[in-house]
Amino acid sequence: MTQNTKNQFSLEGKIALVTGAVYGIGLAFATAYAEAGATIVFNDRSSEGVKKGIAAYAKLGIKAHGYVCDVTDETGVAAMVSQIEKEVGTIDILVNNAGIIKRIPMIEMSAEDFRQVIDIDLTGPFIMAKAVIPNMIKKGGGKIINICSMMSELGRETVSAYAAAKGGLKMLTKNIASEYGQYNIQCNGIGPGYIATPQTAPLREIQADGSRHPFDSFIIAKTPAERWGTAEDLQGPAVFLASPASDFVNGHVLYVDGGILAYIGKQPE
Repeated sequence: MTQNTKNQFSLEGKIALVTGAVYGIGLAFATAYAEAGATIVFNDRSSEGVKKGIAAYAKLGIKAHGYVCDVTDETGVAAMVSQIEKEVGTIDILVNNAGIIKRIPMIEMSAEDFRQVIDIDLTGPFIMAKAVIPNMIKKGGGKIINICSMMSELGRETVSAYAAAKGGLKMLTKNIASEYGQYNIQCNGIGPGYIATPQTAPLREIQADGSRHPFDSFIIAKTPAERWGTAEDLQGPAVFLASPASDFVNGHVLYVDGGILAYIGKQPE
């Protein structure tokens, strides 16, 4: 690999805002950006969450800048972005990572619950992108990465609101690329597959009889890679979409799913 090629993946001098990046996948994205040279900014809805985030980054040797902000609050988001501009600098990379899921059968789900998922998972990224795009235009470009999902493409029981939001986020990604590509702004998505996290650990535990958990068996049978993904599997794609290496990639959703979306699944024995 030539030095020039290596430089294509460098984020030196860039400021990356990763929403909701206090732990989990968001923390993994931000850590990869820091290792590539970026300055890290994140938000959480509570001051307690921001403190936890600062401590988590410090433990990794990363000096991160944390802000209290709800991504669904348009006025609050505008104020946060303005504060970041003054205290850290212009945001070069926005990762819309903050999100929730409510697993409720559709006919049992209240409209209020449905709207809350849509508000955080779809309206939030719209508000965040709207806030950072003007200064990206002034600066001559920027990167927006929306964290989509396999539910941007597929349906599944109990996730009607989440699938609706993530399907909408896929199309918002394409539309941001369409409207603002002329300003050297690239907007792409990452669609994680099933990722091994502390939250999914109970679904991967070996059962008392030595067999896999039923859901674990289901995922392995549906994944050509025959394993769950890891947070590290997402870091390379995240750096690629934030770096100059992806300057001619726009409106694309990169599914990091071990091949699930390409595969019909194993035939039962």
